[in-house]
Amino acid sequence: MNNIFTNTKKGFLIVTLLVTMISFANENAFYNINVEANKTTLTLNYAKEGSALSIKDLNGSVLYSETIKATGRYKREFDLSFLPNGDYKFEVDKDLEIKEIPFSLKSGVAVFNKNKEKVVYKPFIRVSGDLVYISKLSLDDEPLDVKIYFTKNNSFDSQLIVSEKIQNKEKIEKIYKLESIAKGKFHIVLNSAGRTFEKNI
Repeated sequence: MNNIFTNTKKGFLIVTLLVTMISFANENAFYNINVEANKTTLTLNYAKEGSALSIKDLNGSVLYSETIKATGRYKREFDLSFLPNGDYKFEVDKDLEIKEIPFSLKSGVAVFNKNKEKVVYKPFIRVSGDLVYISKLSLDDEPLDVKIYFTKNNSFDSQLIVSEKIQNKEKIEKIYKLESIAKGKFHIVLNSAGRTFEKNI
C-alpha cells in the first residue's frame, strides 16, 4: 500500500514538473507565429535593438530585411501572398547567433515546421596585440574553415598565411599569433554552415 502511495506521489510530481516545464517553455518561447489567410504575424518575445530580421529564399537571396529598433517585444504582420509557392525562412541575426525559422508557402499561406528550425552560432573574433582569438559553438559538429590573408601597405596582392579546417569539436577555441615583417593589413575569413564571416585588422 505504501509503495502504491509513493508511486502515486511520484507520478503527480512528474506530471506537475512536466506541466511546469511546458508552461515555462511556452512563456519563454523566443517567438510566436500566427497565420490567418494571407497574413502572417511574427512576434519576437525577446527582440534586441540592432538585431537584423530578414526573409530569405532557399538560395539565400534576401527578399526583405530590417533592423530591429528597440529591445523588448517585436510584432509585425507580413503579407506573403506576393511570393511564389516554395520554401523560405525568417532569419533573426543577433549577437553571436542566427535563428532560422523556415516555412513553406502554398497559395500565399505560410506553413511552419518547428522541427526544421535551426540556430547557427557565429564565430567570435577578438584581437589583442598580435594575437587573434577565435571561438565558436559548434553543437551540430559543423566544421570551421579559417583563412587569414596578409596584404602589405601600398599593395593589392594578398598572401594566404593561415589555412585551417577545424572539426569534430562542439566548442572551437583557437589562438593565432599574427607576425609580419612589413606593415600591412590582415583579413580573416571564416566559413561555417554555408556562411561566411569576415574581419579586417
